[in-house]
Amino acid sequence: MKTSRIFILIAVVLLSAMSAEAAFAGNSDGKKKVNPQDFITIRGKIIDGQTKLPLIFASVTVKESNVGIVTNIDGEFTLKVSPSATNLEISYLGYKNLILPISTLKENGGKNTIEMEAAPIPIKEIIVKPVDPEAVVERAISNIDINYESVPNLMTAFYRETIRKNRTYVSIGEAVVEIFKAPYGNDIRFDGTRIYKGRKSADVEKMDTVLFKLQGGPVTVLQLDIVKNTESILTKEAMEYYDYMISGVIEIDGKPHYIIDFKQKPSVDHPLFMGSFFINMETFAITEAEFGFNLEDKEAAASIFIRKKPLGMKVYPEVATYRTKYRAQEGKLHFIYSRAEVKFKVDWTKKLFHTYYTTMSEIAVTDRTDQEVIKFAKEDKIKYTDVFSEKVSDFSDKQYWGDYNVIEPDQSIETAIRRLSRKLKFSDREE
Repeated sequence: MKTSRIFILIAVVLLSAMSAEAAFAGNSDGKKKVNPQDFITIRGKIIDGQTKLPLIFASVTVKESNVGIVTNIDGEFTLKVSPSATNLEISYLGYKNLILPISTLKENGGKNTIEMEAAPIPIKEIIVKPVDPEAVVERAISNIDINYESVPNLMTAFYRETIRKNRTYVSIGEAVVEIFKAPYGNDIRFDGTRIYKGRKSADVEKMDTVLFKLQGGPVTVLQLDIVKNTESILTKEAMEYYDYMISGVIEIDGKPHYIIDFKQKPSVDHPLFMGSFFINMETFAITEAEFGFNLEDKEAAASIFIRKKPLGMKVYPEVATYRTKYRAQEGKLHFIYSRAEVKFKVDWTKKLFHTYYTTMSEIAVTDRTDQEVIKFAKEDKIKYTDVFSEKVSDFSDKQYWGDYNVIEPDQSIETAIRRLSRKLKFSDREE
């Protein structure tokens, strides 16, 4: 069975930096002009109405538009919208969709706390009949051409990648990117990604003698669009390697979905995936997927994840988890979000204690269009072998965020960015 490019997403390099070509996006002159007065900013936190706990990765969209974002690990979001926008729509696994008039929300700095109501689906309301989980997955595969976009899209997205050494952030990279999203179930299957504007930080001193780097950046996190990149999970041939089970029913976007768990068969001797599909009971469309990589065979997993490492070092992946989301609009589903988090254990031959490195990559689509979409030039696109942190500058653009929607940073990341910003200001004064 062919190994999917999903693996490359979390491939790391533990040596000196690799070279990478510069990339840009936008107009033909590499510039993109936007007027900050054309947008208003909505900030908020999405919580469970009963427990008051934050709802992580909830979708927040401008109703009847292509603009949206997801909440961070604290349930928070920042969304920039046109003054003509009227309503926000918020959705989350197992909760009732919520529509809020923008006129009722605090704008431009005010913080909104938004409560959502759980939407349990009583068993008595479901027609109880034997359901074959393999048949559901087969139907989902067969319906990909029907359920997902059939024309190319140009998407704007926010991308972030971080690296932690134990509990300390040692590298942060963020960018606004443009995505050429090829249609599903079509010969033109390859997506393309280019950077419009980005920034990074890295405290190399905390890395000891190791430069721990991620390959591919946003181009590889897009490979978590498993409906398009089906090789290792969503083909009828791949199904021979997995066992399936229906573990429940949940509401997503006001519609009931099967929760179908999958894991590789005990007889399969090479590492594959395990996790859950959330499949619409009516259309058989996969709306979300949560899955991980089987790391029981440490040596085999290490050979897939690690590209280079120094002599005397042993590196093993400890945890590898992934998440993908789609949004239904005008009868078709569109990719809107993916996230990967991988934790590595690093041991040196002559050192007593080991070190843990945790990498995280996520991308959220904030806008899209299917009008006048043109494939990117080869020289503009990010390659699988590129290191994202080498393609962006150290916080060089003070007006970076402009009018772009971003994933609200975690507090620890936000603190690190502020600290580095102060250092840069101090340097500017010295110059």
